[in-house]
Amino acid sequence: MEFLTIIFSKGRPNGVSYNPSDNVTTTMARFRAILTGVAIISIAFRGHNVVLEIQGTLPTNPKHPTRTSMRRGVISSYSFIAVCIFPLAIGGYWSYGNLMPASGTMAAIAKYHQESTPKWLTSTIHIMVIIQCLCAFQIYAMPVFDNFERIYVNKQHKACPRWVKSSIKLFFGGLTYFISVAFPFLGSLAAFVGGIALPLSLVYPCFMWISIKKPSRNSLMYCLNMILGCLGILISVLQVAGALWNLVVQKFDANFFSP
Repeated sequence: MEFLTIIFSKGRPNGVSYNPSDNVTTTMARFRAILTGVAIISIAFRGHNVVLEIQGTLPTNPKHPTRTSMRRGVISSYSFIAVCIFPLAIGGYWSYGNLMPASGTMAAIAKYHQESTPKWLTSTIHIMVIIQCLCAFQIYAMPVFDNFERIYVNKQHKACPRWVKSSIKLFFGGLTYFISVAFPFLGSLAAFVGGIALPLSLVYPCFMWISIKKPSRNSLMYCLNMILGCLGILISVLQVAGALWNLVVQKFDANFFSP
C-alpha cells in the first residue's frame, strides 16, 4: 500500500515512455531482452515445491487429509498475493515505464521521489521490506531446518529439543549471512541459478503427480501435467541461456567480500 500511495500520489516523472527501450536496437538484443523478461516472470513463480515440503510436515488422516487445508491455504494466500502484486506492477509500469531502474520499485521511488517523500513513509517501506524478507526466509528455509532436525532424530533416536532447533536456525542463518557477504555478486547470478533450480518448482510437481497417480496416458490430467512439465523444462532452458547471455554481454565481474 505504501508503494501504491507514493506511485499514484506523486504522479509520473518527466520523460516516461512505454516504447521499446533505446538500448534494445538490434534483433538479437530484443531477443535477449525477451529471454530476460521470461526469466523475471518465471522467477516470480519459484518456490512452489516448498508447498510440498510444508504439506509433508503436517499431520494427516483419511477423514481430514492435508490436501484439503493446503488447497484452501494456497488459494487464499495466492489470491491475497495477486491482489497486492498486480496493482503494484500495473501502477509501477504506468508511473515509470522505461524509466524503471533494474533494482525495482524501491529504487525508482528513491531516485525520483526521495526528496518529496516523507521520511516516516520511506522508513515504513523499508521496515515492511525487512519484515517480508525475514518471513520469506523462514518459509524457504523450512525444508532445510526440517532436514537438519531429521538427521538429529535419526542419529540420537530422540526428539529434537528446542535448544537444538534454535541452534540449527542460528547456524543456518549465520551461514547464509556469511555467504551473502562473501559473495555479494550472487544477485547478478539470480537468473542463472534460478533457471537451474526452476524445474523443482515447475517440472518436478507435474512429473511427481504422474508417477504417484499413474493416470491413463490418454487422460486429460496426464496430458496436462506432461505439457506443463515439458513447458517448465523449456522455460528453464531459455532462462539459463538468457542469463548466461546477459552475463557475457554485461561483462560479469565477481568481487569477493566487496559489496
